[in-house]
Amino acid sequence: MDGCAGAQADRLLLDVPCSGSGVLRRNPDTKWKLNEKEMERLHATQYEILSTYSSMTKKGGQMVYATCSVFPSENEQQVKRFLKEHGQEWRLVREIHLRPDKEGFDGFYGALLRRG
Repeated sequence: MDGCAGAQADRLLLDVPCSGSGVLRRNPDTKWKLNEKEMERLHATQYEILSTYSSMTKKGGQMVYATCSVFPSENEQQVKRFLKEHGQEWRLVREIHLRPDKEGFDGFYGALLRRG
């Protein structure tokens, strides 16, 4: 899609594939599947989804980037990279971090972004 030409969504939820680090207690075998190569693949996929699908959002629309990870490399670092490259038309409205060690339930991350 080219800029706003294909932009039709007022709201967009990107629940991207992630390491699942926030839900380890429900899926303990996940920790054995994670390695550097897999994390690099996930990071690339996450950023590709974020940077590609963001063009679906209309000007003035909102997008949520979400993971079930507690790793900053999958969360705020991805959003910071996106804003560094697309900050002229996007802004961060709000972030939420839920952590199993603090809230007592699964870990999640969400960033609400608005297209200007």
